[in-house]
Amino acid sequence: MQFLLAFVVVAPLLGAVAALLPAPPGLRGRNPDQAVLRHGVTVTGAVLLAALVLAAGFDHDHPSRMQATTDISWIPALDVRIHLGTDGISLPLLVLTALLTFLCALYSYFKLPAGPSPKAFVALVLVLESGTLATFAVLDLLLFFLAFEMVLIPMYFLIARWGGDRKQPAAWKFILYTLLGSVVMLLGLLLIGLKSGTFDMVALATDNGRGLTASVQVIAVLAIGIGLAVKTPMWPLHSWLPDAHTAAPTVGSVLLAGVMLKMGTYGFVRILLPIAPDGMRTFAPYLAAFAVVGIIYGSLACLALARPGAKGDLKRLIAYSSVGHMGFVLLGIATMTPTGVNGALFANIAHGLITGLLFFLVGAIKDRYGTADLDTLAGATGAALYGRTPRLGGLLAFAAIASLGLPGLAGFWGEMLTLFGAFDPAEGLNRPAFLTFMSIGAFGTLLTAAYMLIVVRRVCMGEKRDEPHPVADIQTYEFAAWTPLAALTVLAGLWPAVLLGLTDPAVQKLLAGGKS
Repeated sequence: MQFLLAFVVVAPLLGAVAALLPAPPGLRGRNPDQAVLRHGVTVTGAVLLAALVLAAGFDHDHPSRMQATTDISWIPALDVRIHLGTDGISLPLLVLTALLTFLCALYSYFKLPAGPSPKAFVALVLVLESGTLATFAVLDLLLFFLAFEMVLIPMYFLIARWGGDRKQPAAWKFILYTLLGSVVMLLGLLLIGLKSGTFDMVALATDNGRGLTASVQVIAVLAIGIGLAVKTPMWPLHSWLPDAHTAAPTVGSVLLAGVMLKMGTYGFVRILLPIAPDGMRTFAPYLAAFAVVGIIYGSLACLALARPGAKGDLKRLIAYSSVGHMGFVLLGIATMTPTGVNGALFANIAHGLITGLLFFLVGAIKDRYGTADLDTLAGATGAALYGRTPRLGGLLAFAAIASLGLPGLAGFWGEMLTLFGAFDPAEGLNRPAFLTFMSIGAFGTLLTAAYMLIVVRRVCMGEKRDEPHPVADIQTYEFAAWTPLAALTVLAGLWPAVLLGLTDPAVQKLLAGGKS
């Protein structure tokens, strides 16, 4: 188990180095570009297999206990250790990251975005995977920061070199926002480590803030929270996200929405809730307020983009929907209750599955029609995907309905549990305020349903017209890349205990100060 977790984290990094080296004679094949893309599929497939074996070997009877741990001294002077481990909170995120990266590599093998060297593309995707997996596996504050930052440069280049229109401004906006947030976050992490005498996240969580004064906790939560909120992204620190998603290639959007946004909310749960509970209690009402504003703002922005004549970009609309969905995650965290935090973690996974599928589908539509502009796609009588490409239209409608939180699909449980958590927040929090936040969040679910149904009506419905060049329906490679996401969306919706059985004991222990 120790080897498996270390392999999951390190193998993509080694694969990235190998991708840049000349291929051995026997593996070059007839097409060097296809050979390096095949290398990407192989490495990400091996990492996914190792993650699944790790999940199968995980002790599901004790998900609150750190398992597959590695603890090696790295910088003795600062007591910084290479400390890895996984529990019921991080394990689903590790598997989700490995799955989405493998599906992106598989998709890219057949549909590589236009840009420079495929070698560089594969290497960047693998470095991005390694940094994301390390973020969810490390148990040292400084290592967490290094892993957190490791993903920024690969995503910057994926947007700047393989992106679409206005890719350079979008890439610069992405890197500047996230780097500035990270500088502030580093100061907060150093403050905790120096004041408590350790950077070990397990020891700090067990101490539960008892070694930190209330003022230190407040300052630490403010500093770390800003960095995490930028990555989440929380309103009003979200403005880099729509531009980045609109310009990014399809696989860049899938990885950005599916796994990178989860790094911010994971930091709230893994670091701030257990290590600085008094500071979190001080800022929880403000976090909840920003969260519900984000829910409403994201939904209203989507409604504005979806209306006829607005020239709204479909990728941009889904990016704004992510602001709303991540608002539910932040609301659940702000309640500081097991119900709310479990809902936040469930919503994290659901958002990764559903929004990853949506970005795959919108990318396919843009490839077929040459645009993601809603007015152009709708035309005079509607894009009529149901008639032209029934499987593509049906799958888009399925993903949209899952995104609006239909009961029986994955999107429902996270939103419901976060609202339940807001109904009865943790002791010491203002219940009337959280009841107000709950009501606003519930109204946001109605707005989400409104804009998603408008998109389905405009893009999927309409009169089928004869076309000189018929558009292809879902291809075999697309079916292979998208089916796992659709199947897991249904599975998580019908059998939520698969996830909640892992997260709940770990969350209970986390909120109880390391006591089961």
